[in-house]
Amino acid sequence: MKRRNQIATGMFVAMMLLFCFIIYRNYFQQPGAVIVATAAGPGFVPLPVENPALRTDLLDRLKNFQYQGPRRNIFSTAPLPAPQKPVQPTTMPVTAMPPPQPAGPPPLVVPATFFGHSTDRSSGQSRAFFSQGDDVYVLGLGDVLMNRFRLVQIGETTAELEELASGRRTTVNMERPAS
Repeated sequence: MKRRNQIATGMFVAMMLLFCFIIYRNYFQQPGAVIVATAAGPGFVPLPVENPALRTDLLDRLKNFQYQGPRRNIFSTAPLPAPQKPVQPTTMPVTAMPPPQPAGPPPLVVPATFFGHSTDRSSGQSRAFFSQGDDVYVLGLGDVLMNRFRLVQIGETTAELEELASGRRTTVNMERPAS
């Protein structure tokens, strides 16, 4: 009986030493390599990254990047402007000429016809009527026509619209709709 107690005590001490060793190794020592369990499956092989330091040189290059392509509002359905052809250099001496005046933007064209307006006497709200083909649009001040133009002002025979993409304004005269 005494011998059995000695064996049980020895086994208990050995188990406690093994338990303490495992705890010490897992929590108090820095591991050399970390094993990460993933849900990628058995065929997953991680990339061998030898130096996982932050690449600040790449970040600086991205910070200093300047976009050189065409500028375009991605929310506008207007077509892209035609690409400009590069100018061929001439060998003749050029006299000093004043720089050409930049051409202004093309005039703003509203693809709808303004054919009338009305004012509600009880609320005082004005409405303008526009048509495009068989479609009729009834707009109040601040409403948007065809997702492109905002109605800014309604006059007796005119309506002022603002293009959402550029902020340019145009005045449309009242016309009879095409029958």
